[in-house]
Amino acid sequence: MGNAVITVPPAQIAKLKDHYSRFLIEKVPPGGIFAAKTPACMITAYKSGKVLFQGAAAESEAAQWNGVATAVAQTKKASSKPAPGSLLPANFAQMSVIGSDEVGTGDFFGPITVVAAYVRTQDMPLLKELGVRDSKDLNDEKITAIAKDIKDVIPYSLLTLHNEKYNQLQQSGMSQGKMKAILHNQALSHVLGKIAPEKPDAILIDQFAEPGIYFNHLRGQQKIIRENVHFSTKAEGLHLSVAAASILARYAFIRHFERLSEEAGFTIPKGAGLKVDEAAAKLILAKGQSVLPHFVKLHFANTQKAINLVNKRRSRF
Repeated sequence: MGNAVITVPPAQIAKLKDHYSRFLIEKVPPGGIFAAKTPACMITAYKSGKVLFQGAAAESEAAQWNGVATAVAQTKKASSKPAPGSLLPANFAQMSVIGSDEVGTGDFFGPITVVAAYVRTQDMPLLKELGVRDSKDLNDEKITAIAKDIKDVIPYSLLTLHNEKYNQLQQSGMSQGKMKAILHNQALSHVLGKIAPEKPDAILIDQFAEPGIYFNHLRGQQKIIRENVHFSTKAEGLHLSVAAASILARYAFIRHFERLSEEAGFTIPKGAGLKVDEAAAKLILAKGQSVLPHFVKLHFANTQKAINLVNKRRSRF
């Protein structure tokens, strides 16, 4: 059974309770504010501000409460973890490495894109000249320009998990963490196949789960990449391979957003805030609720918020 914990302010607790109102149960543990039981997850909120998710969908259910809740949880976790890169071999930044990263896990609209990219030591001067660096410092226009320059320079593998498939997997009980682990593993395997018989000095995954949890997610997979695999948060700043992978993943994500916007008939916003709720409501009013599985990650709280907005607007007429 999976477990996930987030820490949220009191106002957010009230929002969670309202969201899970139809799943509330009477039995609340000491120090608890409410408890709810969905078909795939048990949620317990405490006066301390901590919210515990338990069950097959624990990780994905907790992940949908991004924004304030996620930011607080990540800040608390970071203080107990080693500094990014502190466990990597000496001179790691100069090694020939396959790096992998993903984009889209916290976005309501759009797919998840995962890229693994191989950067040799001799490739680094050119990639730096082309502008490869942490993609968080780059806007969409710059991402697009750099991606077009490097996609024919380095071996890489791009995998896209579209929302129809994502929603099927999530509703079957698969956590978002497991989906990401499988995608990273497959992308790494593809790149290793492309460069064979050459082998990288190491592999670096931008860490989204503890190594033990990551490999546990991969149980049952035909081929699990384990040799010389390292994990670190903020990996884009530790090796150009992860920075390049992030740029290529973000470029693919941008292209998918453009296509979804064309299908919707208006520009779809990224993220999971109020603008996203309003865009989803607009989409439902224009094309019907049945199109949502193609456009969005249904288990996010934004789905119900958008439906509520639609109901309010319809009730005015």
